[in-house]
Amino acid sequence: MIEYVGENLIAGQVGIFLIFLSFVASLLSVAFYYNSSELSLEVISWKKWGRFFFRLHSFAMAGLIGILFYLIYTHAFEYYYIWRHSSSDMSMKYIISSFWEGQEGSTMLWAFWNIVLGNVLIFTTKKWEGGVMTIYATVQVFLSAMLLGIFPFDIQIGSNPFILLREHADMFNLPFVSNPNYLGFVEGNGLNPLLQNYWMTIHPPTVFFGFATTLIPFAYALTALWKKSYQEWIKPALPWTFFGIGILGLGILMGGAWAYEALSFGGFWAWDPVENSSLVPWLVLVGAGHLMLINRTKMKSIFSAFALALFSFLLVVYSTYLTKSGILGETSVHSFADGLPGQLIIFLLFYLFVALFFLFKNGGQFLKKSEEDAFWSREFWMFLGALVLVISAFQITLSTSIPVVNALFGTTLAPPAKPIEHYNSWQIPLTILVTLFVAISQFLKYKKTEVVPFFKKIAPSFMISFAAAIIMAVQLKIRDVFLITLLFTSLFAVLANLDYLLRIIKGNVKKGGSAIAHVGFGLVILGSLLSAGNKKIISKNRTQVNINFEDNKNANNENVMLLRNDTILMDSYYITYTQRRVDGKNVYFDMDYLKVNEKGKYQKEFRLSPFVQLNEQMGNVPEPDTKHFIDKDIFTHITYADLENLDSTTQEIYRDSDTLNLKIGDSLFTSNSIIKLSNFERNIDKEKLRLLESDIALGVKITAKTLEGKYFEANPIMVIRGNNIFSINSEIDELGLQFGFAGIDPDTEKLKILLAEKNKNSGDFVIMQALVFPYINVLWVGIIVMVLGSLLAAWNRIRSNKSSN
Repeated sequence: MIEYVGENLIAGQVGIFLIFLSFVASLLSVAFYYNSSELSLEVISWKKWGRFFFRLHSFAMAGLIGILFYLIYTHAFEYYYIWRHSSSDMSMKYIISSFWEGQEGSTMLWAFWNIVLGNVLIFTTKKWEGGVMTIYATVQVFLSAMLLGIFPFDIQIGSNPFILLREHADMFNLPFVSNPNYLGFVEGNGLNPLLQNYWMTIHPPTVFFGFATTLIPFAYALTALWKKSYQEWIKPALPWTFFGIGILGLGILMGGAWAYEALSFGGFWAWDPVENSSLVPWLVLVGAGHLMLINRTKMKSIFSAFALALFSFLLVVYSTYLTKSGILGETSVHSFADGLPGQLIIFLLFYLFVALFFLFKNGGQFLKKSEEDAFWSREFWMFLGALVLVISAFQITLSTSIPVVNALFGTTLAPPAKPIEHYNSWQIPLTILVTLFVAISQFLKYKKTEVVPFFKKIAPSFMISFAAAIIMAVQLKIRDVFLITLLFTSLFAVLANLDYLLRIIKGNVKKGGSAIAHVGFGLVILGSLLSAGNKKIISKNRTQVNINFEDNKNANNENVMLLRNDTILMDSYYITYTQRRVDGKNVYFDMDYLKVNEKGKYQKEFRLSPFVQLNEQMGNVPEPDTKHFIDKDIFTHITYADLENLDSTTQEIYRDSDTLNLKIGDSLFTSNSIIKLSNFERNIDKEKLRLLESDIALGVKITAKTLEGKYFEANPIMVIRGNNIFSINSEIDELGLQFGFAGIDPDTEKLKILLAEKNKNSGDFVIMQALVFPYINVLWVGIIVMVLGSLLAAWNRIRSNKSSN
């Protein structure tokens, strides 16, 4: 029995009690629901007890979630989980995020959504309740077991979030825990800097909500195989399937938004293994939903529908294993390193065995199809689309699972060195097929379609899409055949479904959920292609300093070095690094973006402040800042900054002079002004300058115009004394400029002007990267449209089910 001390004693004890209560109650719910489904006598009584224990389990799970939130909020660092994942200086949004940063919290989050949906199912499953809730409750048994934290026969079962800091295995050898007053000086470890972004307060809950929805079609499909009711399950499962497609798709794309705003790789999808492991169940779920549609009335591909409905959830469990086992620790930015791999494998293998057993025992009879679908039928092309989605999911799973293969077989296979190029080489051709099927499927009829009318219907959107793709490919200088083809098919998917929505079903939104979702999907692919495929690096190093990173030999063409108060030209803007600000643990670097107005003066357009999160324990993390326009985003992040001496000041000194070969009337830019050689100065006061009578002196008048329109003047002088030439320099102190006149090139008749600029902050500089993502808003709009369309399709299925009852 764990001994608790301090003011949070009762909360911890109640939390442990609720963990065991949730586990036992879920077990009893399974037993009673199973009996209600199997026994013919007293079915109502068994079902009532199954409901009671599932609700008791729900109460216990909700209670322990509330307790853990309370302990995090009150900074109860006597508990290991709170100490490891939070700190006292975090804002409320990060306190919320720290709840699910660890394995125990994310397990509770998953279980929470399961109890929410499970209690809805109790009221909606009707005759399916016994079987569906039996399967549903077994999942809760496994999730509750992952929180037990017990060690029977020295075998760990679960990880308890209410273990004291001083009693955790990792803390036994630390000297401070032996001090009875250690809580007086212990501070929390804090949240991973990568997760300190507002997207992480909504992305994980949405993804786990999506994960929870995959359990519903799984439970219906498995119950149908168990009870040998091979077709009736589709009707109640179909709305949940499309609901899950919408929610899980939203969660995945929220992860892309987080990566875009929080990570510095310059994009929204990097084929990270954990991202992939959440994408794969969604792909399979989309395939399952479409196969369920074509098997509602005639079971032509029912085996495939069963298989995809089952594997959409099994792949969620596999995704959980990849994420929580720690096996991806070296290949992903957001995997856990403290998982329970053995328990997760049992979790996966149990459901894999049960699913495959019933699939082949009772569903194997449907492997032989009695008749083939007509080539020009909706069934054929929807089945083909589902097949392509499965191939896509298989390729992603295979490449993502390389660490698993190495662990199983002792191999040393290396993950893709260039993951984006690797995955794109497979996924772009598959996406071309999917978007093509999305474009034409709405115009196909079930069973058989007349070919000539079909082509007449798709002809307008086909021709417009083809012409638009050619024009856009030329304007955007897209040369790759696959990318041009994808540009066409994504445009075709958008325009064809818009045409179907407006012309065929006359704008009837109630019937247009699928068309709207397809428009959104087409926009997502189109936006991804236009933005990521045409992103442009606009930060080019034009200084004499060579930027050389070990992992990037092309750094000079991708980064720019900025000294404080310098102004340089970058793309269509002049950019000035104005100041460095320290705000808590964040160091901000303010960059002003300027343009020359009609009066020839610089005018501030906007400011971006990329920053670096300081974290001594986990390492500093750069975070980008982005300016959003209607047609593009300007994305910036710091690639290097000196963070050792944040409060230091440096002496103002001149840099080494640059030699400029100019003629009278020439102009050039400095960091803070425009300088111009106006004319020669021939009347030189030699006595005032203490020159010899025999000296030959020639001056040049240089004017400098500042960003604000102020004028300054410098007069450097070239002196020839015998065979020697030297310069009397002239300074403009206000601008930190020093000029010299070193001679005249007799061949070109150009003046050799020496220019040195004062470095007001010689130690304060940053190296920054800036990118332009064109038309990225097409992607974000597509996400919203796709999710709304999927949810509308789910709602239409619910209405259809009610009207047919």
